[in-house]
Amino acid sequence: MGRYVLRRLLQMIPVFVGATLLIFLMVNVMGDPIAGLCGERRCDPATAAQLQREFGLDEPVRQQYLTYMGNVFTGDFGTAFNGQEVTELMSTAFPVTVRLTLIALLFEIVIGVTLGVITGLGRGRPVDTGVLLVTLVVISVPTFVTGLLLQLLLGVKWGWIRPSVSSEAPFDELILPGLVLASVSLAYVTRLTRTSIAENRRSDYVRTAVAKGLPRHRVVVRHLLRTSLIPVVTFIGADIGFLMGGAIVTERIFNIHGVGYQLYQGILRQNTQTVVGFVTVLVLVFLIANLVVDLLYAVLDPRIRYV
Repeated sequence: MGRYVLRRLLQMIPVFVGATLLIFLMVNVMGDPIAGLCGERRCDPATAAQLQREFGLDEPVRQQYLTYMGNVFTGDFGTAFNGQEVTELMSTAFPVTVRLTLIALLFEIVIGVTLGVITGLGRGRPVDTGVLLVTLVVISVPTFVTGLLLQLLLGVKWGWIRPSVSSEAPFDELILPGLVLASVSLAYVTRLTRTSIAENRRSDYVRTAVAKGLPRHRVVVRHLLRTSLIPVVTFIGADIGFLMGGAIVTERIFNIHGVGYQLYQGILRQNTQTVVGFVTVLVLVFLIANLVVDLLYAVLDPRIRYV
């Protein structure tokens, strides 16, 4: 196991470098960030040259990337064009998005897996058909429509919740945004769990457990559910990064100043340092989540061994 983890960590290095290089190049072709600093009027040549020297934009892109990566390994993600440190923006944005992501993951795991087990064990029954129809509707409706509709009904019309989240963003105010953020993924987790449960019910090891006379709940939990969760864990592991990076729509709807909000502002203002810094951390989140998922395979399925 130790050698496998070490090998995976070494494999993460070129992936991290390649992903950050690609993002760095893409962000640098978005436009002229100096023009965004000057607003609608063009910067005079002297001011533009001074700003380029100040932010290191007068150097070749290759040198800019090497300088950026060297600073990243020391914990310096650069300075935004408004003079604020990117790490300072991260310290306020990431805790909010992490809380929002945790709530969304909780909805996915608890509701999605539970509904998937129920429908997988009762395939073809009315409950199964009803859940499939509901999940199909959830997948078909765009997230921004679901978010705006729930905000209008629960927040504005009925007054059950705050229409927008406060600056502190406590857990209780993030429940509805977390549900909106998790809605599509929750539907996929339900369908994925249902399919996996239905397929593994016919497996030999499940039939053997039933033939031994084991209680039904033990057969389901210890034998059927563990191996059936492997594709679900794979999906949820990849979904962690998507939830954190893809929360732009949800955060805009509920006025949440998290990672999505900062990325939106950075792209809108062509603030390359902010965008690259936040995406760099999200790349690390993706890589670590995938490593944890691979290690969980051996926990869920004893037939899997890492050497």
